[in-house]
Amino acid sequence: MTAISSRQGGAGELLGRLLAVPARRGLVTHVEHVPAREGGDARWPDWVPEPLVGRLRHLGISGLWEHQLATAEHVRRGENVIIATGTASGKSLAYLVPAITEIFAGGTVLYLTPTKALAADQLATIRKLRLTEVRAATYDGDTPPEERSWVRRHANYVLTNPDMLHRSILPRHGSWASFWRRLRLVVVDECHGYRGVFGSHVAQILRRLRRVCAKYGSRPVFLLASATASDPGAAGKRLTGLDMAEVTADASPRGAMTFALWEPPLTELRGERGAPIRRTATAEAADLLTDLVVEGVRTLVFVRSRRGAETVALTAKRHLTELEAVLEAGPYGTALSAGATGTAGPVGSAGAAGSPGPAGSGAASGSGGTTAVGEVGEDPAGAATTPAGSPAVGDHKEAASGDRRGTSARGDGATTADGHGGTTTGRPGDTTTGDHGAGPAGGRLADRVAAYRGGYLAEDRRLLEKALRTGELTALATTNALELGVDISGLDAVIIAGWPGTRASLWQQAGRAGRTGQDALVVLIARDDPLDTYIVHHPEAVFGQPVEAIVLDPDNPYVLAPHLCAAAAEIPLTEDDLEIFGPAARDVVDDLVRRGMLRQRPSGWYWTHRERAADLADIRGSGGNPIHVVESGTGRLLGTVDEPSAHTTVHPGAVYLHQGETYEVESLDLEAGVALVSPADPDYATYPRDVTDIRMIESLRSRPFGPGELHFGTVEVTRQVVSYLKRRTQTGEVLGEEPLDLPPRTLCTRAVWWTLPDTALAPLRSAEHGGPVDLGGAAHAAEHASIGLLPLFATCDRWDIGGVSTELHPDTGMLTVFVYDGHDGGAGFAERGFARAADWLTATREAIASCECERGCPSCIQSPKCGNGNEPLDKTGAIRLLDVLLGS
Repeated sequence: MTAISSRQGGAGELLGRLLAVPARRGLVTHVEHVPAREGGDARWPDWVPEPLVGRLRHLGISGLWEHQLATAEHVRRGENVIIATGTASGKSLAYLVPAITEIFAGGTVLYLTPTKALAADQLATIRKLRLTEVRAATYDGDTPPEERSWVRRHANYVLTNPDMLHRSILPRHGSWASFWRRLRLVVVDECHGYRGVFGSHVAQILRRLRRVCAKYGSRPVFLLASATASDPGAAGKRLTGLDMAEVTADASPRGAMTFALWEPPLTELRGERGAPIRRTATAEAADLLTDLVVEGVRTLVFVRSRRGAETVALTAKRHLTELEAVLEAGPYGTALSAGATGTAGPVGSAGAAGSPGPAGSGAASGSGGTTAVGEVGEDPAGAATTPAGSPAVGDHKEAASGDRRGTSARGDGATTADGHGGTTTGRPGDTTTGDHGAGPAGGRLADRVAAYRGGYLAEDRRLLEKALRTGELTALATTNALELGVDISGLDAVIIAGWPGTRASLWQQAGRAGRTGQDALVVLIARDDPLDTYIVHHPEAVFGQPVEAIVLDPDNPYVLAPHLCAAAAEIPLTEDDLEIFGPAARDVVDDLVRRGMLRQRPSGWYWTHRERAADLADIRGSGGNPIHVVESGTGRLLGTVDEPSAHTTVHPGAVYLHQGETYEVESLDLEAGVALVSPADPDYATYPRDVTDIRMIESLRSRPFGPGELHFGTVEVTRQVVSYLKRRTQTGEVLGEEPLDLPPRTLCTRAVWWTLPDTALAPLRSAEHGGPVDLGGAAHAAEHASIGLLPLFATCDRWDIGGVSTELHPDTGMLTVFVYDGHDGGAGFAERGFARAADWLTATREAIASCECERGCPSCIQSPKCGNGNEPLDKTGAIRLLDVLLGS
């Protein structure tokens, strides 16, 4: 651990008190100090309408900072622009000022956001201005029919999402004629979220939008708002197809930040093949949250899943209740209040030997009472989509789950069964896991902690946000619902339970902490995962590094084809239109004509079918007919899952999570498109396992790589889910494996792969230099770890990609390791891996070598998706194999 300098003030001292507990010593691998930043001058440009300036001044806004002003000036000059700055830097004001200025001049504005919740928050902001000239309204799936009619005719500031634009607004563009003719500005907010296949769909929707605008004689300016991103101008151009100015210099003030990397200890629990299991990130987070609440530190905890967020809140509330019971009992009150002294550990921590901490605390292996509290829900929804096995001896695969629209037993707060973000109904605290509602200020400590996740009603979310701002609540445990532009910032501490997927998300979440002139504490707690392990042992991968480029592939023919059909249904396609849709459009249109999807006439290409062309594109899924998830006892439709995901999320026996409730799948009828489920409360999660074959179709690019070769190209992946494991959620203990009978699925996608010839492998087969290596186990281990590390270099999740490894592949005749995109046509992730292969595979080698386990564990080479039961794996062999490949 690096030394904490005195200039870090309160945050450094706070971290020191947290680390005073003996069992925590050694868990922090690095401490980084991020200095404070002074704010620049603020001023108003002379073209902003005086009523708007007056309203903003009344709200305490004295002018625009330089980055806000630069963005607004680009719009004023008619130039497309992307602003990419950090959390709480005032991006909303950067687009609000030019947007309302355009409305005062008689124009209209279209605002796009990934979530309905963020649109509602922006609407509330606009209405606070009380400007009668601005007729703002949301237009989404919750808008009543009578209100929709009013919006189409009268609104001049429309807030919606890509789904609504795709399915309703563009297909019915004639109903919006007046709006289109006056459209001056399109705001695309949180555009860093438009990546992968979803981002590729949004890119084509924006191209369709440009065509519709042109039909009505308008050419609106596009203003994109993003978290900090690498090369944002290029990302903006890829998303919109338009040249894009970029604004990246942040002139807003920011407090100093103390940023700690935290690795939970290995426990005495054992997983597959006897591998040690680390204490879960959620359990560590609940302990730290308990201590911070006792200290009165206003804190946010970011957890990757909905159930995980509720578990952290509930566990912290239980610890705080136990603490208060001890205080009320008497003799230990003084000692517990002084928990940082080391004589008695704070509640929820392991404490020193003899500490009167509550049952179920225990933070270190061997400290006594070690538990895995809070394991539930640490993995993304796709955690139930475990892959990979091989029909051939010696071949090992980790399959991509592709789209993750269905949720698993471990739960994902970011998605529900229908993929449109968590939509849990009811008021905060009305959950089966306990009451997380805010208590009165000055009440019991346990009442000062709440869970916050996607799906709460807008008024409930605002109550929680207000309670945290006013101090009525001290802490919230949340999913990324609070990552996207919601009005909570300026906190004292942020805990991030598990690497959030990208550096952009990491800084977005960390940016919630920090009030001007005061230090803030941020703690990143590693999960039992290769990427998390690498991050906490290689801080240089996070600090001082640019954030990732936004990866998307709008030319993917599987994405482009349905949008060309939708565009032709909206307005017949012409030769000139093809340029808007990119260089791949001509070949895709010709293929659509051959397939009878479009009809070519002298004037262009036409959609002539009775079906809605917009229904061909499932923009948040992987395609295929949706599977309806139905509660068997009531006939109630819970949601839908796309067909590719159904094999792994709603197979018979699967544990399925919907809106905070747990169900067991009774049956899956793929032909009828129905999965029947019934309420259940099992203490286990289900993990499907499959066999996977991969066939090389074409190598598009290749280059020498060490003694081997590196390739990027097209592959055909065939997967069949053949069984599923039951694992106890608290401990990871395997309870059994059940067979399944599901048909195989074939995926044509893109992959990156590397090969090594026999001559290069000869030293690994000899008895010298450490003995012979199990080459199949070494390649298998390297494959698992490389899949875990690719998200550091491409903006993806490990559930978006899959892999295959074999000592002898029939298409290459050599030892080969494949990593492929889990979406038809590819998503750009494998291509990014090809471009960054040296850095990616070096990081993979370092992640394996830096793990303290002896033979391999989930923190390095074991995968939760492995269809071969993580057999065989050779940790030492993987390091030696990668040394050969990298020429080390």
